Amino acid sequence: MQGLLSMVGLVGWILACAGAPGPASRVLPGLDVLIEDSLSLVQGRRVGLVSNQGGVDARGQHAVERLRAAHVNLVALFSPEHGFRGTAAPGETVLSTRDSATGLPIYSLYGRTSSPTDSMLAGIDVMLVDLPDVGARYFTYLATTIEVMRAAGRRGIRVLVLDRPDPIGGAVQGNVLDSAYRSFVGSLAIPMRHGMTLGELSRLARQDLSITVALTVIPVQGWHRGEALDETGLPFIRPSPNLPTLESLFHYPGICLFEGTNLSVGRGSDAPFEQVGAPWLDTAAVLGALAGSGLEGVEFRAVSFTPRAPGDAKYGDTALAGIRLRVTDREKYDPTRTAVVLLSIIKRLQPDRFHWLAPQFDRLAGGPLLRAALDRGDDPQSIVAGWEPGLEQFKARRRSILLY
Repeated sequence: MQGLLSMVGLVGWILACAGAPGPASRVLPGLDVLIEDSLSLVQGRRVGLVSNQGGVDARGQHAVERLRAAHVNLVALFSPEHGFRGTAAPGETVLSTRDSATGLPIYSLYGRTSSPTDSMLAGIDVMLVDLPDVGARYFTYLATTIEVMRAAGRRGIRVLVLDRPDPIGGAVQGNVLDSAYRSFVGSLAIPMRHGMTLGELSRLARQDLSITVALTVIPVQGWHRGEALDETGLPFIRPSPNLPTLESLFHYPGICLFEGTNLSVGRGSDAPFEQVGAPWLDTAAVLGALAGSGLEGVEFRAVSFTPRAPGDAKYGDTALAGIRLRVTDREKYDPTRTAVVLLSIIKRLQPDRFHWLAPQFDRLAGGPLLRAALDRGDDPQSIVAGWEPGLEQFKARRRSILLY
């Protein structure tokens, strides 16, 4: 594996292409706040860091470089799904290794184990978690954080979560997961689009799962819940290989449900999670039905795309007919409602071609109720309206948890 200094150089190149923030960025992630305001929490302690390519400060400098420059005694690194560089494919086993530049071990928490072992944590006094969440229930970095909290708590190790903005803002949409269906892609009873930061989610997890751990969240400075990442001045670094743009993140809370069907979500194409498709999809008929659906804040168009090495075993090197989505109004757009309407239309128009990957869909949907409702032919708007009581209960449950 290349050293972390090489990775920092790569991040710098990405930021140069995208336009890095200026020196007076109004919003500062928890990493900056820790180093500039709360360094006493880690000084003189042996520190482990859970992070990846997205763990950068407001200028795009990686946490490893910032912490070492501040004379923090980093003794071990830990990586989530996709690895420390964020290049491993979804679901790909990531092996533990050692960084050639710093000599630090990099322990994988998405391979042979998802939880830090006693040997990994030996000699560590404080665990830092600096991971970019995406604002959707399915993303696995929360599950990794929960496993770190549990393991650290058992050994009496303090956990500091270096918080970051929810990149798609604070809207709360979709159904709330049934706790009986908790999994690595649904680790808490939260909505598909939860509107929270990873720091807030870790506080909720400690409460809901009764985790005994000394947890401190180092908050984001200057962020307001309604702001998306591109309104903060902070850099966007893709959180995983198939979420390459902020646009893809806005669609992900809804389009991810199609992973549990026989349609492609665009993995291996130029626009993953911004389009769905299949060789048999009747795009003209689907677009005609969408025209009368009443969906707001989004537009649709017919496209064709060919997945290359998609990683999900769906239609590799096969030309697909697809529907491309584009957000036109973030305030009005509900990706979860959009996905339910789109699933309903495709299933109704092409019942002999569409089929579920039922176990996977139910894991993503937080239980079997959504699939059962669509199989019955329930009205999509009624399905979505039925989520409101659960959303209100969730908002009440999290009220004392929120930091922003």
